[in-house]
Amino acid sequence: MTCPRCGMRAVPSGGPFCPHCGRYLATLRWVAEPPPSATPPVPAPIRVPYTGAPRYRFIPRWGFTPGPWVADAEPEPAGRSPLQAARSLLATVVPLLWATTAVTFIAGGAEVWRYILLLLSRDGALSAGVVAASDALVSAAGTIAPVLGGLAGLLIVIWTVRASRAAAADAAVRPARRVRSIVLGWLVPGWNLVMAGSVLAEIEHTALRRAPRQRPRPSRLLLAWWALWAVGGVLAAVVVLWSLRTGVQARADGVVLHAVLDLVASATAAVTALLLVRLTNLLGPARAVRRELLVRIAAPAA
Repeated sequence: MTCPRCGMRAVPSGGPFCPHCGRYLATLRWVAEPPPSATPPVPAPIRVPYTGAPRYRFIPRWGFTPGPWVADAEPEPAGRSPLQAARSLLATVVPLLWATTAVTFIAGGAEVWRYILLLLSRDGALSAGVVAASDALVSAAGTIAPVLGGLAGLLIVIWTVRASRAAAADAAVRPARRVRSIVLGWLVPGWNLVMAGSVLAEIEHTALRRAPRQRPRPSRLLLAWWALWAVGGVLAAVVVLWSLRTGVQARADGVVLHAVLDLVASATAAVTALLLVRLTNLLGPARAVRRELLVRIAAPAA
């Protein structure tokens, strides 16, 4: 070992001191440790007895998603995928459906008002201004509602085609139906009361990644929409046939049928908006884009 003081080499058998200058040659390592009083004692863990499963004062609103867990998707290549096309179209369909809901509800209220005026007219004459206002409201709502409903229906057919392709691409399976079959399933009267719900049930089934050979089991929301859709279709046919009858009582009953049809159409449009949003989220929920916001630039300290 070399002495750090005089630089002379010492023989290992000469002891721990340098034979030339007498310095202690052993390597010293100083370790500072806090006193025991400076370290707080670690509290012993409190063992709480098991009290059973957790209980809630109200039904929890949270829960797991119905679909399987899917890892974060990789960045999609350049181009517009069917899912992106369906999601972009949804941004137009949903507001249009809510507008249809409001207009058809107003139309139903106008028909109810007209029926009330018919009941009041049995005992006396009505004000010309009230009757004119009722007729104008019925005419305006009855004109705008079919236009909005037809435009929304056209976009829903296009959305269904795109959603069917997106669900099949995400599940790596072939689409259940061709484009022609989907379009005819929506447009053919009578047949659309059955096929429209079947197409949406197949989209939901594929989006949940269920077995292709398994029979689709529609959700409660889809079953509610299917029931409203079928009732509305049957009621529309009844209204058309009832309008062929003549007579005062037939016209009064026709006002009631029109009011019921408008209210059913309003409920159907509202449930359709909720159903399309749910199916689109099952296909692929939109992820919020994280952005960095520059709040303040601090000046360097002098």
